[in-house]
Amino acid sequence: MGLVIPLEGARSAPENLKPLLDLVSEDMDAINRIILDKAVSDVDMIPELAHHLIDSGGKRLRPMLTLAASKLCDYPGDKHIRVASAVEFMHTATLLHDDVVDESGLRRGKKTARMIWGNQASVLVGDFLLGQAFRMLVDVGSLPVLKILSNAAAIIAEGEVMQLASAKNTATTEDEYLAIIDAKTAALFSGAAECGAAIDNRPATEQAALRSYGRNLGLAFQLVDDALDYSGDSARLGKAIGDDFREGKITLPVILSFRRGSDKEREFWKRTIVEGKIEPDDLAHAVMLMKRHKAIETTLERARSYGAIARDALAIFPDRPEKAAMEQVIDFCVQRTN
Repeated sequence: MGLVIPLEGARSAPENLKPLLDLVSEDMDAINRIILDKAVSDVDMIPELAHHLIDSGGKRLRPMLTLAASKLCDYPGDKHIRVASAVEFMHTATLLHDDVVDESGLRRGKKTARMIWGNQASVLVGDFLLGQAFRMLVDVGSLPVLKILSNAAAIIAEGEVMQLASAKNTATTEDEYLAIIDAKTAALFSGAAECGAAIDNRPATEQAALRSYGRNLGLAFQLVDDALDYSGDSARLGKAIGDDFREGKITLPVILSFRRGSDKEREFWKRTIVEGKIEPDDLAHAVMLMKRHKAIETTLERARSYGAIARDALAIFPDRPEKAAMEQVIDFCVQRTN
């Protein structure tokens, strides 16, 4: 689910992400300083564990959306920097929690924090970062922003529980799965973008537009993640291909393959996903079934559809560099290979 490019690495960023990086580079430097400051604690394990994930090489896409949206709305102040920092802390907290729930061993090519410090420490440091995020939001003093992101935090937790309830359940429908990723992933994308307008009390139409943009971008992002788990490059993804398969995750490619498959093929999915009885050649067989039923292709088509909705949401804003950069983020999300 994770998209922290060190800004000095912007030259190697995908072309369609460079306009956003250029737009927010100065503010991102300030955010980096805030993150380092707020990850400090007298309890040694907290900064050690937090920095393990913070320094591991994600793109910090969510806080960059907050910065870009605030610039699109001509926000004149500097509180958007603390809001964006809070968004990144919220995201980092969810990654720590996710890895515990999913029993993940790798993230961005490195051992997960839970593999080094254990599940309990990972959960508690995630809670610490979430607490720091809301401290920053209180300091910002914007009730609309606090409402948006506190609501997002609750929705994300609901999404985690929904995913637990559907775990290894091949009866999960596409609508049910979309509801899960709408909560787990899209809620923070949505809140991050909407806060760019809410911080300056922009008209409701602009806030709604950015909320829609973020939500649909988040849905597209997660659906591409689902497809990449069965079709990507493990070295570039920073995790082993097929992690979702081995963990018994119900994602859209699995749902579509199960629905479109024969009785014999459904028995394969029940044995591997539900019962966890996975043999050496099963991942290759799963990918073959997905190709046969065009499950990966359909998943990417769905992602492109949500990307188009995100693009339409920005139509109310005048053409300017900030809008163009945010449009290119859509291209990055739906075209990426890692």
